[in-house]
Amino acid sequence: MADEKPPFASIDDEKIPSRSTTSAPDPSQTADDALLVFQGHENDESLSVSPADNARLLRRIDLHLMPLLCVVYGLNYLDKTTLSYASVMGIRKDINLKGDDYQWLSSMFYFGYLAWEYPTNRLLQRLPLAKYSAFCVVMWGLVLCCMAATKNYGGALAVRFFLGVFESAVTPGFALFTSQWYTTAEQGKRVGIWFSFNGWGQILGGLVAYAIAVGVRVHGSTIDPWKIVFLVTGLLTAFMGTLFLLFMPDNQLNARWLSPLDRRRCVARVRSNQQGIGNRHFKLYQLKEALTDPLTWAFAFYACASDIPNGGLSNFFSQLIVSFGYTPEQSLLYGIPGGAVEVVALVVSGYLGDRYRNRILISMGGLVISILGMILIVALPLHNNGGRLAGYYLTAAAPTPFVALLSLISSNVAGYTKKTTVATVYLNSYCAGNIIGSSSISSLPPPK
Repeated sequence: MADEKPPFASIDDEKIPSRSTTSAPDPSQTADDALLVFQGHENDESLSVSPADNARLLRRIDLHLMPLLCVVYGLNYLDKTTLSYASVMGIRKDINLKGDDYQWLSSMFYFGYLAWEYPTNRLLQRLPLAKYSAFCVVMWGLVLCCMAATKNYGGALAVRFFLGVFESAVTPGFALFTSQWYTTAEQGKRVGIWFSFNGWGQILGGLVAYAIAVGVRVHGSTIDPWKIVFLVTGLLTAFMGTLFLLFMPDNQLNARWLSPLDRRRCVARVRSNQQGIGNRHFKLYQLKEALTDPLTWAFAFYACASDIPNGGLSNFFSQLIVSFGYTPEQSLLYGIPGGAVEVVALVVSGYLGDRYRNRILISMGGLVISILGMILIVALPLHNNGGRLAGYYLTAAAPTPFVALLSLISSNVAGYTKKTTVATVYLNSYCAGNIIGSSSISSLPPPK
């Protein structure tokens, strides 16, 4: 499916008549924030963006937005998979997990995510985008710290549920940031870059967990090592959420690092997207368009099906590596290369998808690599620990099609209500797949 023909038959909020059979409200009462930029400047020739100006603005946008988006998104993955590290560092024994308790503890994150996904998408549309996103980042960091205080299974379930509630804002919010600042030709690569920090999160998490485990073993500690992991990652996330609040603009209109003229030019350079930069008005006709568009449900089906394996791997990868014959400490370190594979796969897929204007076809390469990895895990002899571990590393390339579809929602779905609705359906399906995957895995033997 080539990008030249957007997969969603959608329209711009204000400038193009809707194709829906439902009559749209009066545009004068539901205008996009972008119109505010051009009021009084309709004939201003300074708003024309030359190639040199466009390149300069793009560099400036990348410099100020991408580091925050990347680091916070990496922490998003690290925080929800910290439980996997804790599973081989003593949490099972300390909070008395039995039977399939760990599976349900893993799944509870996605129940919280699923429950709050639609409300959080409405809040992302209704409230200042950066401020609400920053609030959620700070709150999920503080909630993660609470995991260190849990004494039993019930308390851990509650923490995991609210962790999912607050993290549910991140992916749809970051897709909105990307769509409002970048042209459609630029978005696939950027989504691939910030999503690739899932891999960097796994790299950082493995290093931190390994350092803590070794430090506690050598020097001792009055705090259990798994509790230290939750406290370190949670406090780091809350700190980054504070920086996000201070430095991330809601849109071009309040970017302090842009002059008034450059703010208008930044809006002008994305006018070709025909999507605006923000609209806080709920539009029923766009909701109906999203829910009746067959491709919304095609995307949802893929998200659910593809994330069934992810639900198992992301929550059990440390235990999986232990089952290959390695020690719990080694499993913390040996999970790191999987993160590196994910980084390379997503960056390359995003770059080539934008360059050749066919994100979906190119992203399938990562899926093929991950299937090969799964075959190695299943088909190699049990004594071939190295080969099976290499197979696990290859499975880390699996997210490339998921990210390609997410970038298409960002670039090809116009209208804020429709975009947030499609994102809600897509990410709810992602949650469903992860719940099925986490709940379907038989308990692996506890680490010795």
